[in-house]
Amino acid sequence: MSLVTETNQQYYQGAQIFISAAALPNPNTQTFTTTFDTDLVFGSSDSTQTDYALNNFKIYTSATGLPNPSNWSEYTSTYTVANNTITLTGLATSTYIAVQLKSIDGGNYANTEADKAYGTAVENNYGGYEYIKLNDAIDNFMIGYVGDGKILQKAKKSDVLFFAKRSLQEFSYDTLKSIHSQELTIPASLNIVLPQDYVNYVSVCYIDELGVKIPIYPANNITTSPYENPVQDSEGVPTQDNFGSNIEGTSITEERWKKANTKILSQEFFNNLDDYAYWANFYGFGTDIFYGQQYGIIPQYAQRNGWFNPNYREGKMSFSSNLVNKLIVLEYISDGLAYDSDSKVPKLAEDALYASILYNIVSTRANQPEHMVQRLKKDRSAKLRNAKIRLSNIKLDEIVQVMRGKSKWIKH
Repeated sequence: MSLVTETNQQYYQGAQIFISAAALPNPNTQTFTTTFDTDLVFGSSDSTQTDYALNNFKIYTSATGLPNPSNWSEYTSTYTVANNTITLTGLATSTYIAVQLKSIDGGNYANTEADKAYGTAVENNYGGYEYIKLNDAIDNFMIGYVGDGKILQKAKKSDVLFFAKRSLQEFSYDTLKSIHSQELTIPASLNIVLPQDYVNYVSVCYIDELGVKIPIYPANNITTSPYENPVQDSEGVPTQDNFGSNIEGTSITEERWKKANTKILSQEFFNNLDDYAYWANFYGFGTDIFYGQQYGIIPQYAQRNGWFNPNYREGKMSFSSNLVNKLIVLEYISDGLAYDSDSKVPKLAEDALYASILYNIVSTRANQPEHMVQRLKKDRSAKLRNAKIRLSNIKLDEIVQVMRGKSKWIKH
């Protein structure tokens, strides 16, 4: 049995066509079950109700089925949806019904290319064959690994689900490809809010006028965002409010960093003699403060792209002053479980997921032979290593292209 279940029209246009027929014992009632890889989301069949906007599809009918837009009209009578099955009433026999996944702005089936309902619901399904849904992976594991004559004679599906989610979380951190990114503009406050499903950053870059990525570097040893900013009395002791909690003030460190002339650090430009004096002391040429006694340029600071600094106190990411109003792209990793669409596993890592579930279930059971546990542990490690190699997406032609300058030294 083939694994591709959608027709080309379903995949590319998000549309599926049905023809009504007399249905006994109630000819006026028609049921149609869609076979999209995307599940139907149903709020209401009444277009005057707010919940109608929750639907990720629309229904159109036509007496002829011809692609002329005037032949199709949106179906506005009452209907119900359950488990991707649509139940309609009052349709004439041989009526063409089009179920069209919609975009945010809607669209009309069989209209012009510009008006067709391509969009969110359809495009989220593009490239889906690369992945397997987590629920399908769990069902496959129960069939292939649990039962008489297999390593697991019995296993609760709830246990398999738990370890599958834990394995997916671990894979998301260092094995699976990072597909989470946001395009943002840095405001005057120099802070952006971290994404809702953020775990750790992968890279941060700003986009120049040509659309080229320019890397932004972390301000690890340059500045910081203090987690607490207690207000102190004249003796330096934190003060408390009426409830006994420390009174919090604003961060002076962050305020100074926002106003800083970052060009001083890279020796790029000095506005005045004070800037030069700061630079001289920072690099060890001054006679007053002697910051670090460094002679010559410090490679860590020898760049003009700017810096970013995670501010975990406020759940934001802060940027240096030279990045204000810049367009940036934040690439980050999540745990793979934040949204339903995230809960999918690349088929190249499917075998590693099964090995991880199997090892975790056996290793947490009492009275399991140690040699069996160790064998499954090695098997999991080997398959996880294979998954990393497969997902690294190494292409020989791309390596050859980079290495064509063979006479040049490769530095990193």
